[in-house]
Amino acid sequence: MRAHEAGALHADLGSRGPSWLSAPHDVNALVDSLWSSTVERSADGALSVGGIDVRRLVEQFGSPLYVLDEADFRSRAAAFREAFPEYDVYYAGKAFLCSAVVRWAVEEGLRLDVCTGGELALALRAGVDPTLIGFHGNNKSEAELARAVEAGVGRVIVDSMAEIERLGQIAAERSKVVPVLVRVTAGVEAHTHEYIATAHEDQKFGFSIAEGDALEAVRRVAAADGLELLGLHSHIGSQIFDTSGFEVAARRVLALHARIVAELGVVPPELDLGGGFGIAYTTQDDPQDPKTLSEGISRIVDHECRALGIDRPRLSIEPGRAIVGPSTCTVYRVGTVKRVALDAGASRLYVSVDGGMSDNIRTALYDADYSCTLASRSSSASAVLGRVVGKHCEAGDILVKDEFVPSDVTAGDLLAIPGTGAYCRSMASNYNHVPRPPVVAVRDGQAGLVVRGESEDDLLRLDVL
Repeated sequence: MRAHEAGALHADLGSRGPSWLSAPHDVNALVDSLWSSTVERSADGALSVGGIDVRRLVEQFGSPLYVLDEADFRSRAAAFREAFPEYDVYYAGKAFLCSAVVRWAVEEGLRLDVCTGGELALALRAGVDPTLIGFHGNNKSEAELARAVEAGVGRVIVDSMAEIERLGQIAAERSKVVPVLVRVTAGVEAHTHEYIATAHEDQKFGFSIAEGDALEAVRRVAAADGLELLGLHSHIGSQIFDTSGFEVAARRVLALHARIVAELGVVPPELDLGGGFGIAYTTQDDPQDPKTLSEGISRIVDHECRALGIDRPRLSIEPGRAIVGPSTCTVYRVGTVKRVALDAGASRLYVSVDGGMSDNIRTALYDADYSCTLASRSSSASAVLGRVVGKHCEAGDILVKDEFVPSDVTAGDLLAIPGTGAYCRSMASNYNHVPRPPVVAVRDGQAGLVVRGESEDDLLRLDVL
Protein backbone atom coordinates (compact mmCIF):
# COMPACT_ATOMS: atom_id res chain seq x y z
CA MET A 1 0.00 0.00 0.00
CA ARG A 2 1.04 3.59 -0.53
CA ALA A 3 2.69 5.18 2.51
CA HIS A 4 1.46 8.49 3.90
CA GLU A 5 4.28 10.96 4.40
CA ALA A 6 3.64 11.13 8.15
CA GLY A 7 4.01 7.36 8.36
CA ALA A 8 7.26 7.47 6.47
CA LEU A 9 8.57 10.25 8.67
CA HIS A 10 7.50 8.88 12.02
CA ALA A 11 7.96 5.13 11.65
CA ASP A 12 9.21 3.53 14.87
CA LEU A 13 12.56 2.29 13.58
CA GLY A 14 14.77 3.17 16.52
CA SER A 15 18.38 3.80 15.54
CA ARG A 16 18.71 0.68 13.39
CA GLY A 17 16.33 1.25 10.51
CA PRO A 18 14.14 -1.36 8.77
CA SER A 19 14.82 -5.05 9.32
CA TRP A 20 16.53 -5.54 5.96
CA LEU A 21 19.04 -2.72 6.56
CA SER A 22 22.26 -3.78 8.26
CA ALA A 23 24.85 -1.46 9.74
CA PRO A 24 27.96 -1.64 7.54
CA HIS A 25 31.35 -2.81 8.78
CA ASP A 26 32.85 -0.12 6.56
CA VAL A 27 30.73 2.94 5.80
CA ASN A 28 32.86 3.57 2.69
CA ALA A 29 32.24 0.14 1.16
CA LEU A 30 30.24 -0.05 -2.08
CA VAL A 31 27.62 -2.76 -2.64
CA ASP A 32 28.54 -3.73 -6.20
CA SER A 33 25.04 -4.91 -7.14
CA LEU A 34 23.65 -1.39 -6.65
CA TRP A 35 26.10 0.47 -8.87
CA SER A 36 27.03 0.57 -12.54
CA SER A 37 29.97 -1.59 -13.50
CA THR A 38 32.62 1.15 -13.75
CA VAL A 39 31.95 2.79 -10.36
CA GLU A 40 34.87 2.63 -7.94
CA ARG A 41 36.57 4.58 -5.16
CA SER A 42 39.91 6.28 -5.66
CA ALA A 43 42.72 6.22 -3.09
CA ASP A 44 41.33 9.35 -1.37
CA GLY A 45 37.83 7.89 -1.22
CA ALA A 46 36.15 9.86 -3.99
CA LEU A 47 33.76 8.04 -6.30
CA SER A 48 34.53 7.74 -10.00
CA VAL A 49 32.28 6.61 -12.87
CA GLY A 50 33.62 5.70 -16.29
CA GLY A 51 37.09 6.64 -15.09
CA ILE A 52 36.08 10.19 -14.06
CA ASP A 53 36.08 11.58 -10.52
CA VAL A 54 32.57 12.76 -9.60
CA ARG A 55 34.09 15.89 -8.01
CA ARG A 56 35.40 16.82 -11.44
CA LEU A 57 32.00 16.14 -13.01
CA VAL A 58 30.22 18.36 -10.50
CA GLU A 59 32.82 21.08 -10.96
CA GLN A 60 32.19 21.01 -14.72
CA PHE A 61 28.43 20.38 -14.89
CA GLY A 62 27.10 21.37 -11.47
CA SER A 63 24.83 19.51 -9.06
CA PRO A 64 22.48 17.76 -8.84
CA LEU A 65 23.79 15.68 -11.71
CA TYR A 66 22.62 12.45 -13.31
CA VAL A 67 25.72 10.46 -14.29
CA LEU A 68 24.99 7.87 -16.99
CA ASP A 69 27.54 5.08 -17.50
CA GLU A 70 27.51 4.38 -21.25
CA ALA A 71 29.56 1.17 -21.03
CA ASP A 72 27.22 -0.20 -18.37
CA PHE A 73 24.09 0.69 -20.38
CA ARG A 74 25.50 -0.97 -23.49
CA SER A 75 26.54 -4.10 -21.62
CA ARG A 76 23.08 -4.53 -20.06
CA ALA A 77 21.39 -3.98 -23.42
CA ALA A 78 23.71 -6.54 -25.03
CA ALA A 79 23.06 -8.99 -22.18
CA PHE A 80 19.31 -8.96 -22.92
CA ARG A 81 19.89 -9.33 -26.64
CA GLU A 82 22.23 -12.29 -26.09
CA ALA A 83 20.03 -13.94 -23.45
CA PHE A 84 16.91 -13.67 -25.63
CA PRO A 85 18.31 -14.48 -29.11
CA GLU A 86 14.97 -15.69 -30.53
CA TYR A 87 13.02 -12.72 -29.16
CA ASP A 88 12.59 -9.17 -30.35
CA VAL A 89 13.89 -7.04 -27.47
CA TYR A 90 12.37 -3.57 -27.24
CA TYR A 91 13.99 -0.97 -24.98
CA ALA A 92 11.14 0.64 -23.02
CA GLY A 93 11.88 4.29 -23.65
CA LYS A 94 9.58 5.58 -20.91
CA ALA A 95 12.24 4.57 -18.35
CA PHE A 96 14.59 7.18 -19.79
CA LEU A 97 14.82 8.51 -23.31
CA CYS A 98 17.27 10.79 -25.07
CA SER A 99 18.91 10.67 -28.48
CA ALA A 100 22.13 9.13 -27.18
CA VAL A 101 20.32 6.33 -25.34
CA VAL A 102 18.21 5.60 -28.42
CA ARG A 103 21.38 5.30 -30.51
CA TRP A 104 23.10 3.03 -27.98
CA ALA A 105 20.07 0.72 -27.73
CA VAL A 106 19.75 0.34 -31.49
CA GLU A 107 23.50 -0.16 -31.93
CA GLU A 108 23.32 -2.98 -29.38
CA GLY A 109 20.62 -4.73 -31.44
CA LEU A 110 17.50 -3.60 -29.58
CA ARG A 111 14.27 -2.12 -30.88
CA LEU A 112 12.44 0.77 -29.24
CA ASP A 113 9.15 1.08 -27.40
CA VAL A 114 7.51 4.51 -27.11
CA CYS A 115 4.19 5.52 -25.57
CA THR A 116 3.54 9.17 -26.48
CA GLY A 117 3.85 11.46 -29.45
CA GLY A 118 6.79 13.19 -27.77
CA GLU A 119 8.71 9.94 -27.33
CA LEU A 120 7.93 9.03 -30.94
CA ALA A 121 9.16 12.43 -32.12
CA LEU A 122 12.45 12.00 -30.26
CA ALA A 123 12.94 8.50 -31.65
CA LEU A 124 12.33 9.66 -35.20
CA ARG A 125 14.64 12.65 -34.78
CA ALA A 126 17.32 10.32 -33.44
CA GLY A 127 17.15 8.42 -36.73
CA VAL A 128 15.59 5.14 -35.58
CA ASP A 129 14.24 2.96 -38.38
CA PRO A 130 10.46 3.36 -37.81
CA THR A 131 9.90 -0.36 -38.40
CA LEU A 132 11.86 -0.99 -35.17
CA ILE A 133 9.44 1.13 -33.11
CA GLY A 134 6.47 -0.10 -31.11
CA PHE A 135 3.89 2.52 -30.10
CA HIS A 136 2.11 2.06 -26.75
CA GLY A 137 -0.38 4.23 -24.89
CA ASN A 138 -3.91 3.96 -23.52
CA ASN A 139 -5.13 7.27 -24.98
CA LYS A 140 -3.28 8.02 -28.21
CA SER A 141 -4.67 11.08 -29.97
CA GLU A 142 -5.63 11.13 -33.63
CA ALA A 143 -2.57 13.29 -34.33
CA GLU A 144 -0.27 10.82 -32.56
CA LEU A 145 -1.73 7.84 -34.41
CA ALA A 146 -1.56 9.67 -37.73
CA ARG A 147 2.10 10.46 -37.20
CA ALA A 148 2.84 6.84 -36.30
CA VAL A 149 1.02 5.58 -39.40
CA GLU A 150 2.69 8.09 -41.71
CA ALA A 151 6.11 7.30 -40.24
CA GLY A 152 5.55 3.56 -40.73
CA VAL A 153 6.10 2.32 -37.17
CA GLY A 154 6.55 -1.40 -36.84
CA ARG A 155 3.57 -1.95 -34.59
CA VAL A 156 0.87 -0.11 -32.71
CA ILE A 157 -0.36 -1.64 -29.44
CA VAL A 158 -4.08 -0.86 -29.27
CA ASP A 159 -5.75 -0.33 -25.92
CA SER A 160 -9.46 0.41 -26.52
CA MET A 161 -12.29 -0.22 -28.97
CA ALA A 162 -12.32 3.48 -29.82
CA GLU A 163 -8.65 3.34 -30.71
CA ILE A 164 -9.17 0.35 -33.01
CA GLU A 165 -11.84 2.30 -34.89
CA ARG A 166 -9.75 5.47 -34.92
CA LEU A 167 -6.63 3.70 -36.15
CA GLY A 168 -8.56 1.82 -38.83
CA GLN A 169 -9.95 5.08 -40.22
CA ILE A 170 -6.52 6.74 -40.24
CA ALA A 171 -4.97 3.74 -42.01
CA ALA A 172 -7.76 3.64 -44.61
CA GLU A 173 -7.51 7.37 -45.31
CA ARG A 174 -3.80 6.95 -46.04
CA SER A 175 -4.08 3.60 -47.85
CA LYS A 176 -1.81 2.02 -45.24
CA VAL A 177 -1.82 -1.33 -43.49
CA VAL A 178 -0.83 -0.94 -39.84
CA PRO A 179 0.58 -3.88 -37.84
CA VAL A 180 -1.31 -4.15 -34.53
CA LEU A 181 -0.91 -5.90 -31.19
CA VAL A 182 -3.92 -6.08 -28.87
CA ARG A 183 -3.05 -5.33 -25.25
CA VAL A 184 -4.81 -7.68 -22.85
CA THR A 185 -5.15 -7.89 -19.09
CA ALA A 186 -4.61 -11.38 -17.75
CA GLY A 187 -5.93 -10.76 -14.23
CA VAL A 188 -2.52 -11.26 -12.63
CA GLU A 189 -1.56 -9.36 -9.48
CA ALA A 190 2.18 -8.71 -9.77
CA HIS A 191 3.90 -8.50 -6.37
CA THR A 192 4.77 -4.85 -6.66
CA HIS A 193 3.39 -1.42 -5.75
CA GLU A 194 -0.29 -1.02 -6.62
CA TYR A 195 0.44 1.88 -8.98
CA ILE A 196 2.86 -0.14 -11.14
CA ALA A 197 0.97 -3.45 -11.22
CA THR A 198 -0.75 -3.31 -14.59
CA ALA A 199 -2.37 -6.64 -15.44
CA HIS A 200 -5.11 -6.89 -12.80
CA GLU A 201 -8.64 -6.04 -13.91
CA ASP A 202 -9.31 -2.76 -12.10
CA GLN A 203 -7.03 -0.37 -14.00
CA LYS A 204 -6.89 1.59 -17.22
CA PHE A 205 -4.77 -0.62 -19.50
CA GLY A 206 -5.84 -3.22 -22.02
CA PHE A 207 -8.77 -5.51 -22.75
CA SER A 208 -9.95 -8.02 -20.18
CA ILE A 209 -9.53 -11.67 -21.13
CA ALA A 210 -11.97 -12.81 -18.45
CA GLU A 211 -14.77 -10.47 -19.57
CA GLY A 212 -14.41 -11.37 -23.25
CA ASP A 213 -13.35 -7.87 -24.30
CA ALA A 214 -9.98 -9.09 -25.54
CA LEU A 215 -11.45 -11.60 -27.99
CA GLU A 216 -13.88 -8.99 -29.32
CA ALA A 217 -11.01 -6.54 -29.81
CA VAL A 218 -9.11 -9.16 -31.78
CA ARG A 219 -12.20 -9.78 -33.96
CA ARG A 220 -12.44 -6.07 -34.76
CA VAL A 221 -8.75 -5.77 -35.62
CA ALA A 222 -8.86 -8.86 -37.80
CA ALA A 223 -11.92 -7.51 -39.66
CA ALA A 224 -10.49 -4.03 -40.31
CA ASP A 225 -9.08 -3.60 -43.82
CA GLY A 226 -6.29 -1.25 -42.77
CA LEU A 227 -5.11 -3.25 -39.75
CA GLU A 228 -2.89 -6.34 -39.64
CA LEU A 229 -3.23 -8.49 -36.53
CA LEU A 230 0.25 -9.32 -35.20
CA GLY A 231 -0.86 -10.83 -31.92
CA LEU A 232 -1.38 -10.15 -28.24
CA HIS A 233 0.47 -8.02 -25.72
CA SER A 234 0.56 -8.62 -21.96
CA HIS A 235 2.41 -6.58 -19.33
CA ILE A 236 1.94 -7.60 -15.70
CA GLY A 237 3.73 -4.79 -13.88
CA SER A 238 7.12 -3.41 -12.91
CA GLN A 239 9.98 -4.18 -10.52
CA ILE A 240 9.25 -7.92 -10.64
CA PHE A 241 11.88 -10.34 -9.34
CA ASP A 242 10.73 -13.78 -10.46
CA THR A 243 8.86 -15.42 -13.32
CA SER A 244 5.88 -16.81 -11.37
CA GLY A 245 3.60 -13.96 -12.47
CA PHE A 246 4.63 -14.52 -16.09
CA GLU A 247 3.62 -18.18 -15.75
CA VAL A 248 -0.01 -17.38 -14.91
CA ALA A 249 -0.18 -14.58 -17.48
CA ALA A 250 1.34 -16.71 -20.25
CA ARG A 251 -1.14 -19.50 -19.57
CA ARG A 252 -4.12 -17.16 -19.90
CA VAL A 253 -2.80 -15.19 -22.86
CA LEU A 254 -1.79 -18.29 -24.80
CA ALA A 255 -5.18 -19.83 -24.10
CA LEU A 256 -6.70 -16.75 -25.73
CA HIS A 257 -4.24 -17.14 -28.61
CA ALA A 258 -5.48 -20.72 -29.09
CA ARG A 259 -9.12 -19.53 -29.09
CA ILE A 260 -8.29 -16.98 -31.78
CA VAL A 261 -6.84 -19.75 -33.93
CA ALA A 262 -9.80 -22.08 -33.33
CA GLU A 263 -12.68 -19.59 -33.54
CA LEU A 264 -11.43 -16.98 -35.98
CA GLY A 265 -9.20 -19.13 -38.15
CA VAL A 266 -6.40 -16.59 -37.69
CA VAL A 267 -2.91 -17.48 -36.42
CA PRO A 268 -1.41 -14.41 -34.74
CA PRO A 269 2.35 -14.61 -35.42
CA GLU A 270 3.57 -12.74 -32.33
CA LEU A 271 3.23 -12.49 -28.56
CA ASP A 272 4.70 -9.70 -26.45
CA LEU A 273 5.18 -10.50 -22.76
CA GLY A 274 6.07 -6.96 -21.75
CA GLY A 275 8.81 -6.04 -19.32
CA GLY A 276 8.87 -5.09 -15.67
CA PHE A 277 12.10 -6.87 -14.75
CA GLY A 278 13.38 -5.58 -11.41
CA ILE A 279 16.71 -4.14 -10.33
CA ALA A 280 18.52 -3.81 -7.01
CA TYR A 281 17.87 -0.46 -5.38
CA THR A 282 18.99 -1.67 -1.94
CA THR A 283 20.39 -4.83 -0.38
CA GLN A 284 16.85 -6.21 0.08
CA ASP A 285 16.47 -6.61 -3.72
CA ASP A 286 17.66 -9.74 -5.52
CA PRO A 287 16.91 -9.46 -9.26
CA GLN A 288 17.47 -12.26 -11.76
CA ASP A 289 19.99 -11.86 -14.55
CA PRO A 290 18.77 -11.84 -18.19
CA LYS A 291 19.90 -15.42 -18.86
CA THR A 292 17.92 -16.78 -15.89
CA LEU A 293 14.88 -14.71 -16.91
CA SER A 294 15.13 -16.00 -20.47
CA GLU A 295 15.34 -19.62 -19.39
CA GLY A 296 12.37 -19.25 -17.04
CA ILE A 297 10.11 -17.37 -19.44
CA SER A 298 10.93 -19.58 -22.43
CA ARG A 299 10.29 -22.72 -20.40
CA ILE A 300 6.90 -21.38 -19.32
CA VAL A 301 5.86 -20.44 -22.88
CA ASP A 302 7.06 -23.71 -24.40
CA HIS A 303 5.19 -25.73 -21.76
CA GLU A 304 1.93 -23.85 -22.34
CA CYS A 305 2.20 -24.10 -26.13
CA ARG A 306 2.71 -27.86 -25.93
CA ALA A 307 -0.26 -28.20 -23.58
CA LEU A 308 -2.46 -26.22 -25.98
CA GLY A 309 -1.13 -27.93 -29.10
CA ILE A 310 -0.09 -24.69 -30.77
CA ASP A 311 3.13 -23.46 -32.32
CA ARG A 312 5.10 -20.99 -30.28
CA PRO A 313 4.57 -17.46 -31.67
CA ARG A 314 7.47 -15.09 -32.14
CA LEU A 315 8.11 -13.56 -28.74
CA SER A 316 9.13 -10.10 -27.66
CA ILE A 317 9.94 -8.41 -24.35
CA GLU A 318 10.34 -4.80 -23.24
CA PRO A 319 13.08 -4.22 -20.63
CA GLY A 320 13.63 -0.59 -19.66
CA ARG A 321 14.45 -0.19 -15.98
CA ALA A 322 16.62 -3.34 -16.05
CA ILE A 323 18.89 -1.70 -18.64
CA VAL A 324 19.07 1.96 -17.73
CA GLY A 325 18.23 1.86 -14.01
CA PRO A 326 21.56 0.60 -12.64
CA SER A 327 23.50 2.52 -15.31
CA THR A 328 22.94 5.88 -13.63
CA CYS A 329 23.64 7.47 -10.27
CA THR A 330 22.66 10.95 -9.13
CA VAL A 331 25.22 13.16 -7.39
CA TYR A 332 24.08 15.82 -4.92
CA ARG A 333 25.79 18.38 -2.71
CA VAL A 334 24.92 18.42 0.99
CA GLY A 335 23.55 21.72 2.26
CA THR A 336 22.53 21.15 5.87
CA VAL A 337 22.72 18.30 8.39
CA LYS A 338 20.29 18.04 11.31
CA ARG A 339 20.00 15.42 14.06
CA VAL A 340 16.41 14.61 15.06
CA ALA A 341 15.50 12.76 18.26
CA LEU A 342 13.35 9.62 17.96
CA ASP A 343 11.78 7.46 20.65
CA ALA A 344 13.72 5.70 23.41
CA GLY A 345 16.78 7.90 23.06
CA ALA A 346 17.35 7.03 19.41
CA SER A 347 17.99 9.64 16.75
CA ARG A 348 18.19 10.10 13.01
CA LEU A 349 20.48 12.30 10.95
CA TYR A 350 18.62 14.34 8.34
CA VAL A 351 20.92 15.15 5.42
CA SER A 352 19.51 17.83 3.12
CA VAL A 353 20.80 18.01 -0.44
CA ASP A 354 20.41 20.41 -3.35
CA GLY A 355 17.85 18.34 -5.25
CA GLY A 356 14.86 16.33 -4.15
CA MET A 357 11.47 15.12 -5.32
CA SER A 358 11.71 17.24 -8.48
CA ASP A 359 14.55 15.04 -9.77
CA ASN A 360 13.42 11.77 -8.13
CA ILE A 361 9.71 11.51 -7.32
CA ARG A 362 9.74 7.74 -6.82
CA THR A 363 10.23 7.70 -3.05
CA ALA A 364 7.29 10.06 -2.53
CA LEU A 365 5.13 8.46 -5.24
CA TYR A 366 5.83 4.74 -4.75
CA ASP A 367 7.37 4.60 -1.28
CA ALA A 368 10.51 3.42 -3.10
CA ASP A 369 13.73 2.57 -1.28
CA TYR A 370 17.15 3.85 -2.31
CA SER A 371 20.69 3.65 -0.99
CA CYS A 372 23.43 6.29 -0.97
CA THR A 373 27.11 6.81 -0.24
CA LEU A 374 29.47 9.66 0.53
CA ALA A 375 30.99 10.40 -2.87
CA SER A 376 33.62 13.12 -2.40
CA ARG A 377 35.83 11.52 0.26
CA SER A 378 36.18 8.57 2.59
CA SER A 379 35.30 8.73 6.27
CA SER A 380 36.61 7.06 9.40
CA ALA A 381 33.60 8.22 11.45
CA SER A 382 31.04 5.82 12.85
CA ALA A 383 27.95 4.95 10.81
CA VAL A 384 24.63 6.45 11.91
CA LEU A 385 21.11 6.06 10.62
CA GLY A 386 20.42 8.81 8.12
CA ARG A 387 17.65 10.08 5.90
CA VAL A 388 18.47 12.01 2.73
CA VAL A 389 15.93 14.72 2.00
CA GLY A 390 15.54 17.41 -0.63
CA LYS A 391 15.09 21.16 -0.68
CA HIS A 392 11.38 21.26 -1.55
CA CYS A 393 8.64 22.63 0.66
CA GLU A 394 7.15 19.18 1.39
CA ALA A 395 7.53 16.91 4.41
CA GLY A 396 7.45 13.98 1.99
CA ASP A 397 10.43 15.30 0.00
CA ILE A 398 12.56 12.24 0.77
CA LEU A 399 15.19 10.70 -1.51
CA VAL A 400 16.59 7.96 0.76
CA LYS A 401 14.34 6.94 3.63
CA ASP A 402 16.87 4.90 5.58
CA GLU A 403 20.60 4.41 5.13
CA PHE A 404 23.67 4.36 7.32
CA VAL A 405 25.87 7.36 6.61
CA PRO A 406 29.10 8.62 8.20
CA SER A 407 28.36 10.61 11.35
CA ASP A 408 30.70 13.35 10.12
CA VAL A 409 28.79 14.05 6.88
CA THR A 410 28.67 17.81 6.51
CA ALA A 411 27.75 20.71 4.27
CA GLY A 412 29.75 20.68 1.05
CA ASP A 413 30.09 16.90 0.87
CA LEU A 414 28.87 15.09 -2.22
CA LEU A 415 26.40 12.19 -1.90
CA ALA A 416 25.66 9.72 -4.69
CA ILE A 417 22.45 7.66 -4.99
CA PRO A 418 22.66 4.58 -7.26
CA GLY A 419 19.96 3.09 -9.46
CA THR A 420 18.45 6.41 -10.59
CA GLY A 421 18.51 5.82 -14.36
CA ALA A 422 14.88 4.73 -14.66
CA TYR A 423 11.90 7.02 -14.03
CA CYS A 424 13.92 9.75 -12.30
CA ARG A 425 14.87 12.17 -15.07
CA SER A 426 11.91 10.99 -17.16
CA MET A 427 9.47 11.85 -14.33
CA ALA A 428 11.32 14.97 -13.18
CA SER A 429 9.41 18.21 -12.66
CA ASN A 430 9.96 21.88 -11.95
CA TYR A 431 8.21 21.81 -8.60
CA ASN A 432 9.05 24.95 -6.58
CA HIS A 433 10.50 26.30 -9.83
CA VAL A 434 13.60 24.15 -9.49
CA PRO A 435 15.38 23.56 -12.84
CA ARG A 436 15.79 19.93 -13.89
CA PRO A 437 19.39 18.67 -13.68
CA PRO A 438 21.54 17.70 -16.67
CA VAL A 439 22.37 14.16 -17.71
CA VAL A 440 26.03 13.50 -18.42
CA ALA A 441 27.26 10.35 -20.13
CA VAL A 442 30.69 9.02 -19.16
CA ARG A 443 32.90 6.43 -20.78
CA ASP A 444 36.65 5.68 -20.75
CA GLY A 445 37.57 8.93 -19.04
CA GLN A 446 35.39 11.12 -21.29
CA ALA A 447 32.21 12.97 -20.32
CA GLY A 448 29.59 14.77 -22.36
CA LEU A 449 26.11 16.19 -21.96
CA VAL A 450 23.30 14.06 -23.37
CA VAL A 451 20.51 16.14 -21.82
CA ARG A 452 21.17 19.77 -21.03
CA GLY A 453 20.26 21.00 -17.56
CA GLU A 454 17.69 23.73 -17.25
CA SER A 455 18.41 27.28 -16.15
CA GLU A 456 16.17 29.88 -14.54
CA ASP A 457 15.91 31.47 -17.99
CA ASP A 458 14.45 28.18 -19.28
CA LEU A 459 11.82 28.29 -16.55
CA LEU A 460 10.95 31.94 -17.10
CA ARG A 461 10.78 31.58 -20.89
CA LEU A 462 7.38 29.89 -20.65
CA ASP A 463 5.96 32.42 -18.21
CA VAL A 464 3.77 35.03 -19.89
CA LEU A 465 3.80 38.52 -18.37
